[in-house]
Amino acid sequence: MKKTAKKNFFANLSYNTWLYNFVSARLAQGKDKAFSGIITRIAIASISIGLAILIVAFGVLEGFRNTIHDKIFSFVGHIQVTQFNSGNSYKEKPINTNTRLFKNYKNTLPNVETLHAFSMKPGIFKTSDEVMGVLLKGIGTDYTQSKFTKNMVKGRFLKFPKDKASKELIISQKIAHKLHLKVNDSIYVYFVQDPPAIRKLHIVGIYESGMEEFDEKFVLSDIRLIQKLNRWADTLVGGYEVFINDFRRLDSVQKEVFEEMEYDMQMQTTPRKYEEIFDWLTLLNTNVKIFLWLILIVACFNMISIFLIMIMERINMIGVLKAIGATNSQIKSIFLMRGIRLIFRGMLIGNLVGLGICALQYYLHLIPLDPENYYMDTVPIDWNWGVILTLNLLIFALILVILIPATFISTVRPIKAIRFD
Repeated sequence: MKKTAKKNFFANLSYNTWLYNFVSARLAQGKDKAFSGIITRIAIASISIGLAILIVAFGVLEGFRNTIHDKIFSFVGHIQVTQFNSGNSYKEKPINTNTRLFKNYKNTLPNVETLHAFSMKPGIFKTSDEVMGVLLKGIGTDYTQSKFTKNMVKGRFLKFPKDKASKELIISQKIAHKLHLKVNDSIYVYFVQDPPAIRKLHIVGIYESGMEEFDEKFVLSDIRLIQKLNRWADTLVGGYEVFINDFRRLDSVQKEVFEEMEYDMQMQTTPRKYEEIFDWLTLLNTNVKIFLWLILIVACFNMISIFLIMIMERINMIGVLKAIGATNSQIKSIFLMRGIRLIFRGMLIGNLVGLGICALQYYLHLIPLDPENYYMDTVPIDWNWGVILTLNLLIFALILVILIPATFISTVRPIKAIRFD
């Protein structure tokens, strides 16, 4: 008996679904002969345009955020650990690499991707007719080159000889332009210290990030060169740079790193160090979210009004269906199926248009940008399929909205409805 009842239930459900779909399809076939034909096209257009705009907006937002993150984190780590220093000068207090944090981070900090040593030292570039202050960042063999090579425009990366400090430099395109330098040129670098030091160094690469914070002053060099200039032992460096697996976990990883630090160490996160850039990204994110909710609210009102018009135009049909015994829920299901059809068509067109625009920009770079203001020369696009799926689910949730005007069906009386004109 239970199997028979269960079989009959699914048979009735399947038949009812087919019937609702059939009637709603018949309504769609007659759309060109009725006023609702125009309304239907407006509904599809509003959904498709809204979804397409949202896909493009979030694609650009994710592209901006990820591109700027990649540029920043190709120069500095997510977290910098240095010796405690109450001053703000570039003169560093050395920190030892024989610490628990540096030696055992792979075992104690599972969310940390890499951790490497670095040192900073100010210097002065001098050519025959120009002088310019720069900041040398010393790195070693533990530095992840793949993070930086995306910024390289000419030449190659540094090489690290085993027996001595490298005399190679990587400078920015902006510095090269100001001082009229190119790859394979040599330059004298002056270091203000006691006693003063002069080194003739060789330019092997030129980078361009588009970010003035780095391009105006940063020069990459061998960390052993800075150790030698500072008269430091091989185990002394300027600090550690910590790169984490997931930027969204920065707060929790920051606490974990703090627990592993020595008492005389201090820590600074990159979002705090470059606060103005990350505040700008947060503002962009807030604006896009407001834009999202405005579009969804407008789409909700559009669907409610369009659904009411559809019901009012078919009021005679509702009266006839009720007269022959159809229930309110059955009639609501017919119009609900009609609404689902409209939303699916709008979503299909919206996805095609939105993803198409993103693809054109991603592959052809049709829309340029001013690098001085936006840190990049073209509008970036990021394919975040999780966000795209979420946007589609939010648009699909409009089905719940069209249930509101569907309650009007229960108030329709067959006698008045059949006579309605």
